[in-house]
Amino acid sequence: MRISRFTLLLCTLALMLPLARMSSAEPPAESGFAPLFNGKNLDGWQTAKTTTPEPLQGKTEAFGGRFKVTEGTLVYDPAVKGNLYIETIKEFAKDVHIKLEFNPGPKCNNDVFLRGTKFDIAPGAKETKDVKEGEWQTLEIIVQGDKVEHKINGQVVRMAKAAPAASRFMLRAEFGAIQIRNIRVKE
Repeated sequence: MRISRFTLLLCTLALMLPLARMSSAEPPAESGFAPLFNGKNLDGWQTAKTTTPEPLQGKTEAFGGRFKVTEGTLVYDPAVKGNLYIETIKEFAKDVHIKLEFNPGPKCNNDVFLRGTKFDIAPGAKETKDVKEGEWQTLEIIVQGDKVEHKINGQVVRMAKAAPAASRFMLRAEFGAIQIRNIRVKE
């Protein structure tokens, strides 16, 4: 029995299609987690640390492009200067688990804030000494009661005390480039 090249090509493509879908930036579904960042725009976010917070509904950038949504990723452009913040519109008062993926650029020193804690994403710093520039990594922030646990790539790197008051999840563009994607939350 002889198989034509066309038939062989079709079979190969049919077998490769599921693999192509698996390699997308979208994480596998996780029980109980919901997206905080949809990868298309800044719905659910607002400017922070400004006189009047500006809702970012339907927008793909904030602060003149310092924060910009590009191909499913939130990109911080280091060419746009300023110590600038965006935050979720939603507040988190109880136990919460936030996960995200990040890829720090050269000289990255940017932060995340939740429930009174600040976590620096700065490759080579004490808590992020194993973080590599130019590689995708995971950050988890887990609040249980009055404790906040920060994990990088599954390893606990910092424990802190949570503030009792509700807070928004905040991102700060302080210095350097970083890409962030797949921000999700479990309450």
